[in-house]
Amino acid sequence: MSLFQEVSKGIVRENPLFRLVLGTCPALAITTSVSNALGMGVAFTGVLIASNMVISALRKAIPESIRIPSYIVIIAAFDSVVDMLLHAFSPAIYESLGIFIPLIVVNCIILGRAEAFANKNGVLPSFMDGLGMGIGYTLALTIIATIREVLGAGTFLGYQVMSASAQSALIMILPPGAFLTLGCIMAFLNLMQNRKAKKSSTSKLNINEPQVAQPLSSN
Repeated sequence: MSLFQEVSKGIVRENPLFRLVLGTCPALAITTSVSNALGMGVAFTGVLIASNMVISALRKAIPESIRIPSYIVIIAAFDSVVDMLLHAFSPAIYESLGIFIPLIVVNCIILGRAEAFANKNGVLPSFMDGLGMGIGYTLALTIIATIREVLGAGTFLGYQVMSASAQSALIMILPPGAFLTLGCIMAFLNLMQNRKAKKSSTSKLNINEPQVAQPLSSN
């Protein structure tokens, strides 16, 4: 698989949230605003890329019997760095995301990529894998947050995008709105995938269908 494919798979085909349905807890909790989604996505991507690269570089030196604890220690180190950077340079995002920044340590996506990919591949492919998965997760968070913020508060990144007289759907920025938004998006993506698969199978049947010879007409 090429390096470009390593990146693109995490964005579309193996999107962590929409396709693999991983990391749903922070996705449902912090997507009340786009700024929160972007902050979480950047923090997540930074930890994922850094931990993937270090785990890949040390994969032959880490004993098999302690590899999972070793992964957690490495991830926790980078998570602490990101936590302190957010606290220092973006206190508003830090306060808004709260406990979900420390919980990146046990995020199933990061542990999963460490075990399934970084532990078996070189540093550069692991970097590209982390980049693709991080972008895909950030994109998914941003899509959910955009829908919830616009419909629930009438704003986008804090700026008013709907008229003041428009009635906002308060449920969208409440927990049920998170489940509703994620469910609708996944249902739409599954519908598109099924239609594509149906068209593909139909075209294959048409190609493989034997051609019946037409009888010659007598003059």
